[in-house]
Amino acid sequence: MSIRLNEDKETVKAIKEGLAKKGGYCPCRLEKTPDTKCMCKEFRDQIADPEFEGFCHCMLYYKSKD
Repeated sequence: MSIRLNEDKETVKAIKEGLAKKGGYCPCRLEKTPDTKCMCKEFRDQIADPEFEGFCHCMLYYKSKD
């Protein structure tokens, strides 16, 4: 398993700017809770799933099964 940033540099730039504006909380979510702090709980749960391969909700990270 490996986790990497999205290869689209514009997407990464936009998401990182959003994270900075929201204090590290997912810019794609309205609420600011521990579950939406990047890396969000949704993606941490997906990382734990050995069958999951794909992007996090905001498309910043990609998990590959390798």
